[in-house]
Amino acid sequence: QVQLVESGGGLVQAGGSLRLSCAASGSIRSINVMAWYRQAPGKQRELVAGITGGGSTNYADSVKGRFTISRDNAKNTVSLQMNSLKPEDTAVYYCNAHIRPDSAGATFSYWGQGTQVTVSS
Repeated sequence: QVQLVESGGGLVQAGGSLRLSCAASGSIRSINVMAWYRQAPGKQRELVAGITGGGSTNYADSVKGRFTISRDNAKNTVSLQMNSLKPEDTAVYYCNAHIRPDSAGATFSYWGQGTQVTVSS
């Protein structure tokens, strides 16, 4: 079974930093795009940042210049370094990855369980 496990959320004051990590495990043949999404109370889930296997990245306008996504292809991990955090960054953050399992001939979208990030003013 393929699964994604996140870590690194927590409570931080405005202006502070947090680093989220996500590890994919199981029988994995390949991983394409890895990304971080977030969902604040009463709002839709939104893309925060994504990164391809080749290292190309994209960011939501609201986090450009503050957040950095990176991945380690050898370890099947993706991280999100969040600096200059603002109260509006408060949300549950979800890791997402497009993974082709060893047993499948197709790629599927997998989600982590989510990790809470709370930024106090």
